[in-house]
Formats: sequence, structure tokens, C-alpha cells
Amino acid sequence: MSLLIDIVDETGSVSEEMLKEVENLLQFAAEREGVQDQAEVSVTIVSNDDIHQINKEYRGKDAPTDVISFALEEEGEGEIEIVGAEMPPVLGDIIISADRTREQAEEYNHSFKRELGFLAVHGFLHLLGYDHMTKEEEEEMFTKQKELLDAYGLKRS
Repeated sequence: MSLLIDIVDETGSVSEEMLKEVENLLQFAAEREGVQDQAEVSVTIVSNDDIHQINKEYRGKDAPTDVISFALEEEGEGEIEIVGAEMPPVLGDIIISADRTREQAEEYNHSFKRELGFLAVHGFLHLLGYDHMTKEEEEEMFTKQKELLDAYGLKRS
């Protein structure tokens, strides 16, 4: 099982080692979640200014955030299902603010690596259809996040 992952750090502030860690973590999560082989996901690391613009444009929220996911496999109302396309799914895009990652790592008193991993998994689970709009959904998603991070070895310190 292998996930096709494209990771780009537009800020140039995240080490290659850390980017590789995100890739390994997402491969691990994909395997644990039974994601189809060769499914695709992109991860882009951006600044607070960039994620602020994205958040404003696509979510109508005029503030920076830590992570935004855009699922590409969801069928919206009025969209046509493509039948017979035996291609691996393109799950979508995960956009993470490097600035917020640093701020939250400090705020929660854990490593940048742990926070970056948390945000990557959080975004990835959104691509798989998890959400936290209700108390039940939140409990399910956050439990899944913790299980994946703990099993991978990125426990809260």
C-alpha cells in the first residue's frame, strides 16, 4: 500500500527531515485507514498570510488558521459521478501554516514535529470524510487522530 504524496514547503522554513516525517506519518495513517493503493494527496506548507487569504477566500473567515483541507473525492450537490474510471482516487489537498504550527507547538508545550504531525493527520482525516461539526463527530475524529499519532509514536509530551 502506498500513498502518492506531493509535499511542498512554500515557506522554506521546514526541514527536509520534518517533511519526510510528514510523508511517513501520512503513509502510516493511510495504511491504518485502508486507503486505496496509489491514492494521491498534496501537502503544502504556507505562511500565516497565505493561509489567511485561503481561509478568507474559500471559507469566508478573515483570519489565519492552522490547517485547511480540500477534499477532491467528495461529490457535491448536482455533480455527476464518474463511472468506470478505474483510477486511484485523488484525495485532495492539505494546507498547513508553518507559523501557526510553531505558535501552537509552543502554546501546547510540545514539539514542532508533534504539532506538524497532528495537523497533517487532522487534515488527512478530513480528506477521508471525518469531521467535527457535532459532538459525536468530534469525538470520533479526535479519538482517531490520537490513536494514529500514538501508534506512530508522536504522543503528546
